Amino acid sequence: MDRGHGLNILVDIGKTHVKNTGKISSVRLIVQKYGGTSVGSVDRIKAVAQKVYASHRSGVKTVVTLSAMGGETNRLIQLASQFHDDPNPRELDALLSTGEQVSISLLCMALQNLGVEARSYTGHQVRISTDSAFGKARIESIDAEHIQEDLDSGLVVVVAGFQGVDERDNITTLGRGGSDTTAVALASVLNADECQIFTDVDGVYTTDPRIVPDARRLSEITFEEMIEMASQGSKVLQIRAVEFAGKYNVPLRVMSSFVDGPGTLITLEDEDYMEKPVVSGIAFNRDEAKLTVRGIPDQPGVAAKVLVPISEANIEIDVIVQNVAKDNSADITFTLNKNDLRRAESILKGIANDLGAKEVSADGKIAKVSIVGVGMRSHAGVAAKMFACLASEGINIQLITTSEIKIAVIIEERYLELAVRALHTEYNLENSTAF
Repeated sequence: MDRGHGLNILVDIGKTHVKNTGKISSVRLIVQKYGGTSVGSVDRIKAVAQKVYASHRSGVKTVVTLSAMGGETNRLIQLASQFHDDPNPRELDALLSTGEQVSISLLCMALQNLGVEARSYTGHQVRISTDSAFGKARIESIDAEHIQEDLDSGLVVVVAGFQGVDERDNITTLGRGGSDTTAVALASVLNADECQIFTDVDGVYTTDPRIVPDARRLSEITFEEMIEMASQGSKVLQIRAVEFAGKYNVPLRVMSSFVDGPGTLITLEDEDYMEKPVVSGIAFNRDEAKLTVRGIPDQPGVAAKVLVPISEANIEIDVIVQNVAKDNSADITFTLNKNDLRRAESILKGIANDLGAKEVSADGKIAKVSIVGVGMRSHAGVAAKMFACLASEGINIQLITTSEIKIAVIIEERYLELAVRALHTEYNLENSTAF
């Protein structure tokens, strides 16, 4: 997308189309997103209102996207579980969407108390159109006409994150962290100068400081690196939000709601990155599980027979490995989210006879550790260094997957923190000039 053009365009984000209507003003426009901890109490909502007020007073057009108040989504899920272990997805989305309605209304009231005209919108009122994958919906289009009119009239617009509506007017939710996606999609459709993600951390770190106290905040990181970090387990941003921002070059900045500072800028890679460290960060994911189908015939189409039923159940798969034995039988192993393990195991056991499988086994005690860095493209021996480091700590590697800028390994969950600390030291990530 040419970000210098006016509105009245149709933006194609993968399968997503975002519709703009209206006129671009010369006044700067930003989208700010505040997470659940940032709006976790009345006092914190008032503090957010002060930040938004300061932005508005400086002459910047401001759109705010909010999550539900901290802990509210979990509370609503617990309420639903009192009635059913597996609530109806449509009704669960209708329930969960109420959390954001509370936070956006309260913020508007706080802003109005400061003398700022503000108007709240749910996903339905904006018309954030999505598909019908309840709990994991994807944005298909956004009608920004009313938002643009309000901005042109001098209002602050506050939009509920995490939610939309499908073609049959069913309320849908975008999954955990979906408010990030809402914010970036709005920033794209409105041609915002910057999308600022305010959270409880002051930026993106080389790894989780709770595990490695010497972890260092990065002043900037590329979209590619952030996508890999998010996909490999970093909880700072939702991967779909980073993908949106990267594809349409939406300037994205992670900042703290509680501590002033520049945060971390997520940006395009440039020639200066040739001089950056080989490894920028270490991501990890405790939510991994592993399924193995053993002793299936090694013949064309066998992998599809295993994986298609899993896909049709809307279960996402991560690492996939197929091994062939001398007796022409094959084993297929793949990883997935722990929350989907029992459902996927049940599906495979139900079709095991049709597959000709000898066994279906599950392992919910694994974790994934990944090193990420654009410098890997031009440096040899990065993987060997990682494997040698883990071996020296007595950590066995079960599965390996790689990309141009990432190496990820599956290990026993009990070794996760040891692996992260050892790798952080091995690559000298506490040093800003490390290579």
